[in-house]
Formats: sequence, structure tokens, C-alpha cells
Amino acid sequence: MAEPCPECAVLRKRLAELEAKIEQLTQLLDEQRRAGKRQAAPFSKGPPESEPKKPGRKAGDQHGKHGHRPPPENIDEVHEAALPELCPHCGGTVDETDVQQQYQTEIPRRPTHRQFNVHIGKCRCCKRRLQGRHPLQTSDALGAAASQLGPDAQAAVVDLNKNAGLAHGKIARTLHDLFGIKLTAGGSVHAILRAARRCQGQYQKLRQALRQSPWVVPDETGWRVGGRSAWLHGFVDQSSTVYVVDANRDHGPAQELLGLDYAGTLIRDGWAPYNRFLKASHQQCNQHILRRCAEMLQTASRGAVRFPRRVAELLRQGLALRDRHIAGEVSAHGLAVAAGRLQHALEDAVFPCKSNAANEKLAKHLWKHIDAHFTYLRQPGLDATNWRAEQAMRFGVILRKIWGGNRTWNGAHAQAVLMSVWRTCWQQGRTALEYLSHLLRGQITPLAQPP
Repeated sequence: MAEPCPECAVLRKRLAELEAKIEQLTQLLDEQRRAGKRQAAPFSKGPPESEPKKPGRKAGDQHGKHGHRPPPENIDEVHEAALPELCPHCGGTVDETDVQQQYQTEIPRRPTHRQFNVHIGKCRCCKRRLQGRHPLQTSDALGAAASQLGPDAQAAVVDLNKNAGLAHGKIARTLHDLFGIKLTAGGSVHAILRAARRCQGQYQKLRQALRQSPWVVPDETGWRVGGRSAWLHGFVDQSSTVYVVDANRDHGPAQELLGLDYAGTLIRDGWAPYNRFLKASHQQCNQHILRRCAEMLQTASRGAVRFPRRVAELLRQGLALRDRHIAGEVSAHGLAVAAGRLQHALEDAVFPCKSNAANEKLAKHLWKHIDAHFTYLRQPGLDATNWRAEQAMRFGVILRKIWGGNRTWNGAHAQAVLMSVWRTCWQQGRTALEYLSHLLRGQITPLAQPP
């Protein structure tokens, strides 16, 4: 019997490795295709874990706050839950031994109907017509337009649409069923557009204040206007969020909002249009690169795994160094020295040409932004990822998932204005519904805060 050929044995081994790799890649491709067609694809977390965490509250010191409802501060109604005269079980006489309190918080089901006696007069000097205004009024309209929704009701319409995601028909049914308020779907649309016009001044001030922010986190996601593709752009700083709906996914919204002369820091992903901001410092999102390295390691083999592993290792070392500095274990001088070493190590890992195509593509991306991966170490307190913008985008993605976008560009602009107000109020610890109610009455409190 002839001895096996050594070269054939090597080829058979290599063929087996390639067949296993093809099977693995085919399985990953099928999973991605199925995930894209699934209705819950944008929010799918994959298959459940084999050993999930135990549900419910943790025991001991990690139990957390109890969720019982405290008694209300003010009591509007008092009702007596009297004892029965006879025991329902045996028919015996009942003696009262104690009285304890139970509390209940209920929603008001009856709407409040207000009448404003608007006093009208004329100036004796200039002969101009004058009209009185009550602090609870939201408009000076009279005649056919004299019957209106109150400021709280209008704010509730906006909240139900822009926060809860209810369609205009459902908003009308909700107000009728809960409070007996009659409203049409068209009336809901007009209430939202009117609220957006009232918020326009605050929206413009938020846009102006964003230019002065020391750092901004931008991001964008798909949107729909009139059934056509559009883009929702979001810009987040420490105290506010500004949304813009635009037909294009280019540098236009960012350039118009920030200006190409913006000299702060952009905490961003690898989207190329942000490179136009030459005067700004840049911080690349570390999480995007770590995720990319993890995806590459799923399909890489042999020597191709070294580069993504090295990149991920250096980025994690940077994050650990930041945490040690925050904990007081590393001084400011030590942080600067260690950041320089990490920078040089990343440059040494990226610079040589890579024989693997995927590794070379990642290396080119890293080299293009080589000075932007450890900016958060050179500017302590800066975020290493663009998580703020991604959370702000999720606020819009949920609404898009529910009702798809806007029908008109007028509605898209109202969407951007009101979402900006709602998200900014959340960042500042305000109640957006109450803020809009006061704004509709002319009681303006600025949202834009000095940097």
C-alpha cells in the first residue's frame, strides 16, 4: 500500500477547515436574513441566555427601594367603609374594634369647562381695540373659534402622540373615553402643529446654544416623510437635545446647526461627513469599534484573529485606565503618560499592512481617525462612546416603529421641534407636559442653558 502523500494530507486538512468556515458563515448569513425580516428586528436581543438571571428583587443590601405608594398629602374625599350589622358567616352581632385608613388615587373623569368673559374696549387716545386676557387662556380667538381645548388638554394631546406614540384617532378616542372630551383626529393634528409653533422660539434658542457647547454627540437614523425616505438627525449635549428631520443623510444638518467652524469636541461614530469639522476635536465611539472587532472574531481564523484582538485589548485598557483615574487610583500626570503609551501602541498595531482584507479595512478606518480614539483620556470627563445620541435616536426609532414617520414636511418639522422639547425636558428633570401647558399660556421658561 502506497504511503499517503504529505501534500495531499495538508490539502485535505485545509479543505476541511474551509468547509467548516463556509458552514459557519452560511449559518450567520441565514440568521441575519431572518432577523431582518422579523417584525421585532430593531429590538430583538437574540435567543435567550442558557442561564438567565433570577427574576425579581435582589436580597440583602441590593434589594433597592420598595415600590409601595405613600399616602397622598391632600385628601379630597372621605368615605366610610361601614361594618355590616350582622356577621355574614354566622349571623351574629358585630362589635367594632378598630378603624384604619386606606387611600386611593383616582383620575378625574369629568372635564373642567371654563368660560372667560373677555372684556373688550377702545383706547380714547389712539382709538385702537383692546381685549382682556386671562392667565389660563391659550388664545385670543373669539367667535367661531371661541371654544377651545385648555392648555393641559393640548399638552396631553402632544404627549400622547410624541411620547406615547398614539395615532391621532386613538388620541381622540382616549380623551373621549377617559374624560368625555370630544376631539377629532384633525383637531389632534392642529393641536400638535399649534404647539410646535409655540415651541419654535425655544427650539431656535436650543439650536443657538448648541453651538456654544463644549461637546456635542451627533447621530442619525432613517425616517419617513410622506412615504419617502428621510433622515432623523439628533444632536445631544449635557443639558439639551436638538432633532432635525432632513431629506438627506449628509453634512447639511450638522453644518447648518453647528457651523463648520465649531471648535468643541464631537463624540461620534465613523460617519465620514463629520470629518468636515476640521477645527473640532473628535472622539470616535469605542463601542462601535469593539463591536466591529467582536464581529470580525466570529469569522476570522488562524493569524487573522491577532489584529482585532489587539485593537479590542488596547481600547479596553483605555476604558479601564479612565475608570481608575475616576476612582483616584491614577493621577492626572499618570493618566497623560499612560494615554500616550496607548496611543503609540495603537499606531504600532495599525500601521503595518495587513494580508487579511477585513483587517486591512479596519486598519484603514483606525488610521484615518488615529488621533480620535483616546481623546476622552486627554480630556477627562468626556464620554468614550456616543451612547447619549444613540439613546436619543431610540426615542425617535420607537415612534417610527409605531406609526412610520410623518405625512408632510410641515409635520416633520413639528416632529423635530416637539421631540426636542420633550427630550430636553427629560434631560433637565422637567415635566414636558407641564412645561408645554405653561408655554401655551404665555408663561415662558427658557430651556436653553448656558454652557
